[in-house]
Formats: sequence, C-alpha cells, structure tokens
Amino acid sequence: MKTNTSGQKKKIKRSALEEFLCVLPAVLLVVVTTYYPLAELIRISFTDWNLLRKDYNYVGLKNWQWFFENAAGNNFYRDMGTTLLYTAGSVLISLVLGMFLALLMNRMTKGFGAMRAIIFLPRYVGMSSAGILFLWILNKDYGIANNVLELLGGSRLAWVTSKGLALVSVLMLTGWNSVGYAMMIYLSAMTGIPSSYHEAAALDGATRSQRFFQITLPLLSPTILFLLVTTFISSMKVFNAIDILTGGGPYGSTEVIVYLIYQLGFVDYRVDRAAVVSLVFFLFLLAVTILTMRWSENKVNYDM
Repeated sequence: MKTNTSGQKKKIKRSALEEFLCVLPAVLLVVVTTYYPLAELIRISFTDWNLLRKDYNYVGLKNWQWFFENAAGNNFYRDMGTTLLYTAGSVLISLVLGMFLALLMNRMTKGFGAMRAIIFLPRYVGMSSAGILFLWILNKDYGIANNVLELLGGSRLAWVTSKGLALVSVLMLTGWNSVGYAMMIYLSAMTGIPSSYHEAAALDGATRSQRFFQITLPLLSPTILFLLVTTFISSMKVFNAIDILTGGGPYGSTEVIVYLIYQLGFVDYRVDRAAVVSLVFFLFLLAVTILTMRWSENKVNYDM
C-alpha cells in the first residue's frame, strides 16, 4: 500500500511539473514583455535620463516632484480632459452605434452578410492609411465632406484645423475604423440567445422594444461590459489617429495623454519625465478597470 501511495504521489508531482513546464514559456513571455518593461519604467522615473546623453544619474523623487508641482503647467490636466472626452465619444460610438448596426444587420441572408462585411472591412485598414484618407475627405478646399455639405446647402467647414471640430474629426476616423468590430461582437452574442425566449415573449404580447429591453439587452450585458472595458482602454491610449490627422492641434485641442508622453520622450528627450507620466496614466487605467469590474459584478447577467 505504501509503495502504491508513493508511486501515486510521484505521478502527481511529475504531472504538476509537466504542466508547469508547459505554461513556463507563456509566463516568461509575459514577464519579458510586460513586467520587465514596467519595472524599467519605474527605475527610469528616478533618473535624469535624457536621450541626448548616454549616461544618467539617479535623482530620487525629483521627477515626481516636477509632476505634482507642475502638472497643470505641462498641460497634463488639459490633456487628460481631452483624453476622457475623446474616450466618452469613442465608447458611445462603439456601444450605441455598434448595437444599432447589429440589430439592423441581424439577418441571416446573403445580402445582409455582404453589408456586414462592408461595415466590418475598415477594421482591416491600417490607421495610418485611414488617417491619410480622412485628411483628403475632410480637406476644407476640395474634400468630399465639404462638397456634400455644399450640395445640401451648407457651408464649408475647417474640420481638422478648427478647434471645435478637430476632435470630432478624429472620432469620425476612429469610429469608422472600429464600429464594425463592435457590430460583429454584438452579432456573435445575439446568435447565442435562444429564439424561444423571443417567441414566448411575442406570444405573451410583448412588443419588439419590450423584447429588446427585457430579453436582448440583459443577456447582452457581458458583451456590453467586454466592449466597454476594451474600448475604454484602447481609446485612452489613442495616438496614431491624433498624430496623423491633427498632430495634437489646433492649439493643443486634440492633444491626449499618450501624445503628451510622446512629446516628452521623443521631442523634448525627457524620458525620465515621460516615464513618470506613463506610470501615473497606467495607475489611472488600472484603477478605473478594477472599479468597473467590481461595479459590474452585480450588474452583469451571465445566465443564458
């Protein structure tokens, strides 16, 4: 009996070791690509590293003192406000417009399948190419958007160079690029809702809107949460669209946090200060994500 027991223990230990070795490459990849860069970022924030010099010194909390004493002066608060405003618009486009398109395209026919593919196609277009395309579409003098406005009796607008419209122009670009993805995520979730639920509700006299709010929407809550979190994080990290379309202008009206980090690190060559802003931004995103997940624990319905 003792021999069998010891043999079983050895098999269990060997199995555990084999399982650990199977996941070890993935763990090492995460450490190398995520935790090591994060640790380096923390270390750099305590130095005076300038990209123009090879050597650097440790300066303690000097960079953190600079941030907390001069955050308003270096436009951090303004850029955070712009980032949150852009993120709110991006989340609204993905969640609301994506839902509307999913409800509109939720038909299993070849025609609707082709339309779904056309709406989703911009997802495969690189942001650099899409940005150049929108620079042409939104051009004040010869852009298609202003030509259409003139045909409708309106006047030409300075989409990209106007302080009030520049952020709207960026949202038009990123919304066009991402709304198809949200639509497809909603559609895939809708196919998992049993048709018997809607049929039973229809027999009881429920209208289409009642079926949507009482059946479809509650059962889509995990999908909505997924899109909310992923769209929020990706929108807070927007850079390419801003860099290509507006360059942070006009007058800093479209400058977001990631663009500020880029300016500090690769224009001003202050990698140390860029590291501090990056860490503050990371902690903010981490806190918002944790709070969102905790808030959703009792709000999201995972039953089907």
